[in-house]
Amino acid sequence: MKKLTLLFIFSTVFFSCKKEVKQENQKVNVVTTTSMITDLLHNIGGDAIEVVGLMGSGVDPHLYKASEGDVSKLVNADVIFYNGLHLEGKLVEVFEKMENQDIKTIPVAEKLDKNTLIGSDYFASNYDPHIWFSIENWKIISQYVVQQLSSADPKNATTFETNGKIYLEKLNELEKKLNSTITTLPKEKRILVTAHDAFNYFGQAYDFEVVGLQGLSTATEAGVQDVQKLANFIIEKEIKAIFVESSVPKRTIEALQAAVRSKDHEVAIGGTLFSDALGNPGTKEGTYIGMFEYNVNTIINALK
Repeated sequence: MKKLTLLFIFSTVFFSCKKEVKQENQKVNVVTTTSMITDLLHNIGGDAIEVVGLMGSGVDPHLYKASEGDVSKLVNADVIFYNGLHLEGKLVEVFEKMENQDIKTIPVAEKLDKNTLIGSDYFASNYDPHIWFSIENWKIISQYVVQQLSSADPKNATTFETNGKIYLEKLNELEKKLNSTITTLPKEKRILVTAHDAFNYFGQAYDFEVVGLQGLSTATEAGVQDVQKLANFIIEKEIKAIFVESSVPKRTIEALQAAVRSKDHEVAIGGTLFSDALGNPGTKEGTYIGMFEYNVNTIINALK
């Protein structure tokens, strides 16, 4: 039934929204999925492109379903950039249909060397899709976006290349700043407990042990045994704080905190981290760089 509904929506929208012929001076129309990719395209494309992001602040890409309005936006795109690795699992069929209509769809994760990805026995793609929490990954993806935009819009290739170099410099500065902040936290305190397993690339890069109450996808639910097991781990490791995520209901972490308290121990909720989505547009956390700085400062301050 779900497939029939999706097919009906796609067919209805596609035939009612015939793509207009692009004039020579019109900007390339880019559609993106996650807010991290939307921010990246704004940085690389600048004023040379039109960017439409499907997912806003607080949106969970694991559970996101395409609306009729989304399909309309996708049908009228020149290029679609999405994460891949089944992050946007419920949109896979839509992307396949776009490809069949000769609309270029680009999963940015395809540029990454599979040997550098974190594997998973429990996720559909067999790889952790939260690739943006490695700045090194984001640098590679940034350069890939430059290449793909230049291919789609050769007349603005110089603009994309210049913007790409500027953005890479900003990512290098971000790395230096984060390394300086993280070194203030002793390694024995670098244990990050969050609502779901979104921070493994972060943990790999900065020597944190990362534990998520849910798995890599928020489509999985944490059971009572999961909560009790993690509560015991928190007590054993004397962890000071655990963290809510902006795109995941906070009740799971509150249940974990209650489980720790039931064993006559205390653990604080150290704050809300941005995991699968950026903050509100116009705020510092509404950018990739600002989000990363905010997350690191929140983690370090709570765990010290």
